[in-house]
Order: sequence, then C-alpha cells, then structure tokens
Amino acid sequence: MTADTEDVAPREKSVAAVQSVDRALMVLEILGKLGNAGVTEIATELGVHKSTVSRLITVLESRGFVEQLSDRGKYRLGFALVRLAGSTSAQMDLAKQSQATCDRLAEQCGETVNVAILDGDRIINIVETLGPAEITLRTWIGQNCPAHATSSGKALLSALADERVRELLGDTLATFTDNTITDSAALAADLAEARSKGWASVCEELEIGLNAVGVPVRDNAGKAIAALSVSGPAYRLDPSRFDEVAAMTMLAAEHISRRLGFTG
Repeated sequence: MTADTEDVAPREKSVAAVQSVDRALMVLEILGKLGNAGVTEIATELGVHKSTVSRLITVLESRGFVEQLSDRGKYRLGFALVRLAGSTSAQMDLAKQSQATCDRLAEQCGETVNVAILDGDRIINIVETLGPAEITLRTWIGQNCPAHATSSGKALLSALADERVRELLGDTLATFTDNTITDSAALAADLAEARSKGWASVCEELEIGLNAVGVPVRDNAGKAIAALSVSGPAYRLDPSRFDEVAAMTMLAAEHISRRLGFTG
C-alpha cells in the first residue's frame, strides 16, 4: 500500500466531517427560516435522506441548539443559540458602552485606561484611553498579554474557580520580571485577595516600571466578561495610590456593568 493510498481514508473522514458541520449549520438556518419543522421537511430542504437529518438533529438537540416541540416530530431553534447571541451582543456592546467611561476615568486619575477580555491564558485589550500626562505608556490596544502578570488578567481570573484557573494557566507560569508571580499557590493567594477586595493589581510584574490596577466588568447575568484597568509608570502610579485609583476604577466598572444590564 502506498503513502497516497494510506492518506485517502483520513482525507475522506476530513471531508465528511466538514460536510456534517455544513449540514448542521444549514439545519439551523432552515429552522430559523421556517420557525419549526420536522425531519422530513428538513431533509427535503437539504436534499438528503431523513436518517442523515435525524443524526444531525440528535447531536444539535443534545447541545441545546435545537429542541423538540410538544407535538412530536417538530423541532425549533434551542436556547443555546440565545445564549450565544447574548454573548456576542455583550461583546459588541462592551466597546460601545465603555469608551466614554474610559475617557472620564483617564481624565480623573491621569493615567491610561484599558478594557480587556480573557482569551485562554492571556488577555486582549479592546478599548483604550491614553492618559493626559505628558509621559504616557505606549498603546496596548489589540495587544494580548499574559493574564497572570497583568491587573486585567488577575481581575478576570479572580472571578473564576481555582480549578478553572489551573486549567487555563497550567503548572508553569512564565517569568517577565523579578516581580512576576510564577508559583501557582502564590498566584492563588493573590487572586483570593483580589476576589475579596474587588480589584487586582500588579507592581512591575509584566514590565519594569509599569504598575496597574484592574476591576472586573460584568454582563447582565453577572458574569465577568471583561476587566477595566488603569496603568501608569511606577513612579507615578505607586502602591500608595492603589486604593484611591481602585475606588475610582470600581465605580467606573460598575457604571459599565450597569450599562450592560448588570443589576447586582
């Protein structure tokens, strides 16, 4: 048997998997168009056998993307899609609802303000207002940074269970400066303190000369979907200012959270 022959089966499986995904998405589109439909109707729309549709429906139903109506044989879109739509809407609203608040906070505290979201073990900055001071930090917009060495990352990690944090970060934490927390137990203690206070901080943990304070931003369900942070040069934003800046940042984060529907 040649190498080309051996590759045929994996390629066929790959094509079949892509085709199944495409058909599953088409099923959702059909239900979105018709409102509700039975297996026969969907099969007719797709031009495939009913058994194929039944398999797709079974998988989609198990994940909550479709649900069966009380009169058996009919299906409609499930609540999982509503949750996804809500999540997408919240992310889209986040930038729009937070920019003005970031501008005010930057003016208040005289430092750079960012909104960041968690992406695995890193954070991505999506909104920014540079501070009014003559000496400001470089722009962080669009950049991703290690969660364990940033105030935004710590704020978001503090909203998660310790087990989930370990899953995201693993056992090895990268070192960036002598101040970076690289011990899992020490990080867990730091996150517990942040959870208790409602805000997190870093003292030259990502870069020498850079300090920051971060606070979670919550959506209408109370989930921490982002973090609002204030960052500045260590000589200006020193730890003696953390309590004051954190208080302003918490109020600003609360304002953004309310605009996203959080009432807690």
